[in-house]
Amino acid sequence: MKVSELAKRGGVTAETVRHYTREQLLAPKRHPDNGYQLYSATDLERLHFIQRARKLGFSVAEILDILAHADHGDSPCPLVRDLLANRLPQIRAQIRELEALAQRMEQALESWQHMPDGTPDGHSLCRLIESFPEKQEVK
Repeated sequence: MKVSELAKRGGVTAETVRHYTREQLLAPKRHPDNGYQLYSATDLERLHFIQRARKLGFSVAEILDILAHADHGDSPCPLVRDLLANRLPQIRAQIRELEALAQRMEQALESWQHMPDGTPDGHSLCRLIESFPEKQEVK
């Protein structure tokens, strides 16, 4: 199947298929007459695997490593467990940072609610942002 058919059957864009091909996650054959990339049922299965892995937060490089293990007959499962075990604390830290950002944004909106709009005057760009303390304690 061609790029567009694989994309349609995989529920992704043709550009996504091309990207995964450039990153060597997919390995199409070349049509001998016209040079078109031809994808197989195996490529469709890999595409579905890639989508599942991406939903779990794996990077393209990590997926390439996982697929390389599998392609060499080695179980990638220990690698997958280790990658997720290492990533989870990082994700939780990012969530805490985003929660803190959301609180700062809520505080800013609340404090700006009754402030007038200002016009840049050479000394001030946006009084709303400038009125917000550089260091603010998050409640």
